[in-house]
Amino acid sequence: MKRYAIAALSLLSVTLPALAADKMATLDPKVPCVIEYPKASLMNEEKGTVVLSLKLTADGKVQESKVSKSSGFKNLDKAASTSITKCKFLSPGGDQWQTLEYVWKLE
Repeated sequence: MKRYAIAALSLLSVTLPALAADKMATLDPKVPCVIEYPKASLMNEEKGTVVLSLKLTADGKVQESKVSKSSGFKNLDKAASTSITKCKFLSPGGDQWQTLEYVWKLE
């Protein structure tokens, strides 16, 4: 039986600045955001959820990415953290931190 890798991401909340707490960035649909399942993780059937803290610039680029909560697998955490920096967001304005949950699943 062939297993398929599925990954899903969702922005959880704005963490800084406090004044922008009611505004969340969203992924820019015009810019593809591709995060590939690490081959070693597929072979080892690793899955889990990684929570990232992202510092977004006013123009929606990821300036910094940190793992806030590990998926339990170094390869999955690293793939999510480094790949997300290539994505672009529609930012509500100003530099800000966002919390993002990335779910790695095998089906």
